[in-house]
Amino acid sequence: MSDRTLEQTRALGVETTGIEIIDEAARTARPSDLFWPWFAANVSVFGISYGSFVLGFGISFWQAAVVSVVGIVVSFALCGVIAIAGKRGSAPTMVLSRAAFGVNGQKVPGVVSWLVSIGWETFLAILAVLATATIFDQLGWSGGTTTKVVATVVVALMIVSASVAGYHIIMRMQSVLTWITGIATVIYVALTLDEIDWTAVSDLPGGSSQQMVGALVMVMTGFGLGWINIAADWSRYQHRDARGAAIVGWNTLGGAIAPVLLVVFGLLLAGSSEELSAGIVSDPIGTLGTLLPTWFLVPFLLAAILALVSGAVLGIYSSGLTLLSLGVRIPRPAAALVDGIILTLGTIYVVFVATSFIEPFQSFLITLGVPLAAWAGIMIADIALRKRDYDDEALFDASGRYGSYDWVSLGTMVVASVLGWGLVVNNFATSASWNNWQGYLLEPLGLGTYVESEGFWEGNWPYANLGVLLALVLGFAVTYVARRGTVARQEERVARA
Repeated sequence: MSDRTLEQTRALGVETTGIEIIDEAARTARPSDLFWPWFAANVSVFGISYGSFVLGFGISFWQAAVVSVVGIVVSFALCGVIAIAGKRGSAPTMVLSRAAFGVNGQKVPGVVSWLVSIGWETFLAILAVLATATIFDQLGWSGGTTTKVVATVVVALMIVSASVAGYHIIMRMQSVLTWITGIATVIYVALTLDEIDWTAVSDLPGGSSQQMVGALVMVMTGFGLGWINIAADWSRYQHRDARGAAIVGWNTLGGAIAPVLLVVFGLLLAGSSEELSAGIVSDPIGTLGTLLPTWFLVPFLLAAILALVSGAVLGIYSSGLTLLSLGVRIPRPAAALVDGIILTLGTIYVVFVATSFIEPFQSFLITLGVPLAAWAGIMIADIALRKRDYDDEALFDASGRYGSYDWVSLGTMVVASVLGWGLVVNNFATSASWNNWQGYLLEPLGLGTYVESEGFWEGNWPYANLGVLLALVLGFAVTYVARRGTVARQEERVARA
């Protein structure tokens, strides 16, 4: 990019910084600034639908409330720990991951991270388009092809343009979206309070500890762990002197406060009506819209779409940075544009062409959650072991102190993933039968029995998805013990330098 083009781009407010270290003068963000992007991306009426998903594990309201609060808060706190790396190194998450995996070894978790980010943000875009068609149909307007075409174009333009613009415009946009979606969500709650039947909610039978674990894992992966691979991207503009506790605290507060309130309210709604709960599972936003008076359907639709777009913007922006960290040599705005085009094509295919794609798509993305959890455990342990800032130059030099490949981290990620996949099951056994290879350790360990004729698992543990927790804990424990000496030697070299 020429100097003239670079200046013209900056004049438009577009962030031109890629994966390089943020200049000292540009590190002006405060820990409290982290509240806005995380809150805006998670204050979505879609969060209410998780109440139905959690109760689907067969647990009581109080069990579900405890599981939801713990799962949401803990998962976003883990994001906060990863965010500490951002302020220590002033670089994107997957560049900082090179300290744990090696400069070239990082490409293994980098590919997983890129696929997860692209996949989930495409899924959010798809939900936004389908929600538009559903609400238009409820209003008696055209909910057919024309509506979907217009919705696809508008949603894609919003996501791609904000992602290309970059950090500073996204931060300003998120602070505005926070108020819009927040106010609309409060109004939605006020209008639907009379739908709650406390007697029906109180009568929900309790479940086993295994069912609670399954719900806990689902909540953690659906909220904080779903964002953990991009957490440092939003803290890299923090000053190096910012307190780590403040980084974790604001990250956790911004990410968790809205989902906690929304999921608990969702538990009350879903527990009040079995019919409503079943409808939410099949069509979350459309079903939630049926509870509203006609005059609020359009504001509800706008708030739902803006919340989904807000989440997708964070993901596509970060997936562009991850693409650069894999060695693709293009400017950051171009990387975000490339990923935005992929998102748009994926949305078009699912909405207009595919007949049974969403469930197999979800199955594929959930499968990637196991190695991502292993990566998170390794990265959190690496951050906990380090007492100094990262060596900026070594993050980009395979012959530097972080090396080209860290075989302990890579081996740990592989082993933790293999063991983890053995303890999770495919939730879409019929529509994604090609993924039924998972769960291969459940029967040998006596944790469940697969009924092939019916296509489901019997037992208390199969659907607890213990493999995600195992991958996370194993990644942390092995790294914290096995790489303690390696990290100490790396930091000793920093001190001498």
